[in-house]
Amino acid sequence: MNSTMTRAGTVFSLTAFLLAASGCASLNRTEKGAIIGAASGAAVGGVVGKAAGSTSKGVIIGAVIGGAAGAVIGRQMDQKAEELDAELENAEVERVGEGILVTFESGLLFDFDSSTLRAASRTNLTELAGTLNEMADTELLVAGHTDSVGSDDYNFSLSERRAQAAADYLMSRGVSGSRINIVGLGETEPVDTNDTAAGRQANRRVEVAIYASEEMREELRTRYGTGN
Repeated sequence: MNSTMTRAGTVFSLTAFLLAASGCASLNRTEKGAIIGAASGAAVGGVVGKAAGSTSKGVIIGAVIGGAAGAVIGRQMDQKAEELDAELENAEVERVGEGILVTFESGLLFDFDSSTLRAASRTNLTELAGTLNEMADTELLVAGHTDSVGSDDYNFSLSERRAQAAADYLMSRGVSGSRINIVGLGETEPVDTNDTAAGRQANRRVEVAIYASEEMREELRTRYGTGN
């Protein structure tokens, strides 16, 4: 069993706890998937992010600590976001809170209805892995998304397989599996309409949320305190 799957087992345990504590046993599979992503590093932020339409952004926001400690993290993320923006020609790089969100169109990474990485797409993931290896004090959420064509269950499964494929490739390039969490969100978080070809293309994507690890946050809290 690889490190990512071990981490996923922990995430599922956290999910069960969250569902029991919140009385949300009636959530459907995709809603539970969103909480799985949230539980990866910042549970409250992830759930809030899901409500706002972005589990990935929610996880980053949930890891915010603020104050002088947060400013230190923010400056580091500013620098790395600039590097990634220059390196990743076929990805969108966005600064969110005290983290970074990198979004790849699934069509650039995978053939239609496939979770096998295209050879041409590996250059971007290799560049991303190189930067991530310089950011050993961060954690990652790799989230897969689809358009609304097909059944909910199929789209959930495809998005999860694609997230796993991207995570596996990052690990093959040296990124520690203990830092990586994966989630498939299917068609539940569209960023555009599914009524047009262009909208569906935008919705088919893989997101990599990058945020400070709990160890880094705790060290900086001890050193600087927080604004909270």
